[in-house]
Amino acid sequence: DPLPALPIQYADYATWQRRWLDGEVLQAQSAYWQQTLAGAPVLLELPTDRARPAQQDHAGAAVGFELDAGLSERLKALSQRHGTTLFMTLLAGWAVLLARLSGQSDVVIGTPVANRQRPEVQPLIGFFVNTLALRVQLTGETTVAHLLQQVRERALQAQQHQDLPFEQVVELVKPPRSLAHSPLFQVLFSWHGGAAGQGEGALELPGLRSTSLQASHTTAQFDLALNLMDTGERIAGGVEYATALFDPATVRGWLDSLRTLLEAMVCDDAQPVDRLALLTAAERQRLLHDFNATEAAYPSHLCVHELIEAQAARTPDLPAVADDEATLGYAELNARANRLAHHLRSLGVRPDDRVGLCLERSTDMLVAVLAVMKAGAAYVPLDPAHPAQRLAELCEDSEPVAVLTHNR
Repeated sequence: DPLPALPIQYADYATWQRRWLDGEVLQAQSAYWQQTLAGAPVLLELPTDRARPAQQDHAGAAVGFELDAGLSERLKALSQRHGTTLFMTLLAGWAVLLARLSGQSDVVIGTPVANRQRPEVQPLIGFFVNTLALRVQLTGETTVAHLLQQVRERALQAQQHQDLPFEQVVELVKPPRSLAHSPLFQVLFSWHGGAAGQGEGALELPGLRSTSLQASHTTAQFDLALNLMDTGERIAGGVEYATALFDPATVRGWLDSLRTLLEAMVCDDAQPVDRLALLTAAERQRLLHDFNATEAAYPSHLCVHELIEAQAARTPDLPAVADDEATLGYAELNARANRLAHHLRSLGVRPDDRVGLCLERSTDMLVAVLAVMKAGAAYVPLDPAHPAQRLAELCEDSEPVAVLTHNR
């Protein structure tokens, strides 16, 4: 049988929306967005792998993301305790991660809404989606519980004022515009709440079996877009990202941090959000200890200049030190230090004397340090940027027999 005729069409809805969104309704919706977004940050300054292009590049890719059934259930329980939806709880976690990564306490995140809250438009074919700018403000005292309530209030208020098209919101708020990024927000969060028992992307048709396939992503409208859905047993999705800004390894690392952060949220909702863990115990061990295990055995009976001499004999031509003007190999470094050491001795420098070094950071400074050691003396560092009176006081206290400096 043919489908029954619809009482209204998309064009009817568009006409109705223009008439309804006027007068007091328009004034109330406009006032809400102007007040909510007043003074919002222009740009979420995430640490990028490359400099942001002068004009936004929409090339993109995607990285998958999944929360196991255990964490998904604990997030649902956390949401129930605080009267939030999974969307609100996950948005709160996403906001904390973005704030921690950017170092900003004020974060604006875009989120699409179906905008089909009126029953007349439910059966219509057409594009009704609008995008809301949700602002999350964090302080050092904000706990997980407080954050969830803030996000809940902001999300509900935004949904009550979702009829004003995003383009009009931008015109009202008038943020500084740039070709390098989108206005008001550069990061998105999209949530699809599936019914329990349905597979990810499941489509049920009589007599047919359907399988969801992951489409390739080659574009990105925003810097980052986190897309998640409830598949019943777990939460899954991924992040679409701008390849002009980020490497896939960077995005994967942030998603790992998001998973760890969400684990911390469900473990202690009284914890301040700026103390939520972003690293697992294994990652902390690797960063704090494994990567810093750089100690190496060396002959402790030898002085530094003697170790340099031995290295010069083994690898005379390998670079030893460099600055903006020159690069010295080990042999040349050692030879220059020897010449300067002989000169210091000819000037009367003896073992246990002090020699001042008033030099900027350079290859000359390292040559001077080694030369003083070879002469058997001790060096006294003098910062040439210090006032003359301060340098005079240091020399009076240390009583150097000579001072090495550049001829100016």
